[in-house]
Amino acid sequence: MHWYWIDRITVFESQKRAESIKVVSLAEEHLHDHFPYFPVMPASLIIEGIAQTAGLLLYDAKGYKEKVVLAKIPRFILHNVEVKPGETLTYKVKLESVREEGGVAAVWAYRDEELLAEGELMFAHLGGAFADQSLFADGDMIDMMRLLRVFDVGIGIDGKKLLPPETKNKI
Repeated sequence: MHWYWIDRITVFESQKRAESIKVVSLAEEHLHDHFPYFPVMPASLIIEGIAQTAGLLLYDAKGYKEKVVLAKIPRFILHNVEVKPGETLTYKVKLESVREEGGVAAVWAYRDEELLAEGELMFAHLGGAFADQSLFADGDMIDMMRLLRVFDVGIGIDGKKLLPPETKNKI
């Protein structure tokens, strides 16, 4: 993944729910291009931040082995979305289902306590012709999870501290 639309994971309950934050900064290039002289976070990037949060949760649920991509947005409502530099977004995600072919997540975006967006996202696991293709370098997704502090706040399905996959059997 080359673009990160979340800054940190704050809650991560394996196979259940996750929360992340995104601090919108005037230093972000896309704010200057979206509406010149009126910098706001594009709604599409808010959706992408929510999708990244949900995708990491599904990636964990499938044992860090399946390539996860956003496949469909069956329902998504934007309420009052005018997010400006200096504001902090909170993304909340709840896994509704995990299946062999993918998963579904209920999602919400907030600015402080104000609900900005809500909806449902569907994800697919890439198999078949994509199963052997390298979309990410080995370890990239785990490194991203470390960078976003998933393993600092994560709780496994057994209620214990979530560990990165290479240390699960060593402790």
